[in-house]
Amino acid sequence: MSGTISIEVVHIDECPNWTETAEDLRSVLAELGRDDLAVVVRRVTTGSGALAAGFAGSPTILLDGDDPFPHGEPTGELACRVYVTEAGLRGRPSREQLHALLTERLAG
Repeated sequence: MSGTISIEVVHIDECPNWTETAEDLRSVLAELGRDDLAVVVRRVTTGSGALAAGFAGSPTILLDGDDPFPHGEPTGELACRVYVTEAGLRGRPSREQLHALLTERLAG
């Protein structure tokens, strides 16, 4: 199939938002008819591991290894992340943001 991308959720255990983020990504992929694409979940436990993974706070979503969200600079700090959404600041992107992002990436 065309439009194949790698999708990864990088997280720390202390942040509760990574599970819902992974579930939302899988759900949006199914809505788009692309449940053939896997959502890989990776836990980081050290600052050096976080930097190596491209981690910018939990959860970090990586599409083909790149963080598509603003302020996604990799950090060695093992902390939760805040996203700017249409509903204000939240601990994860909205489903609408994920839908728009994946639609764009899969089309290109």
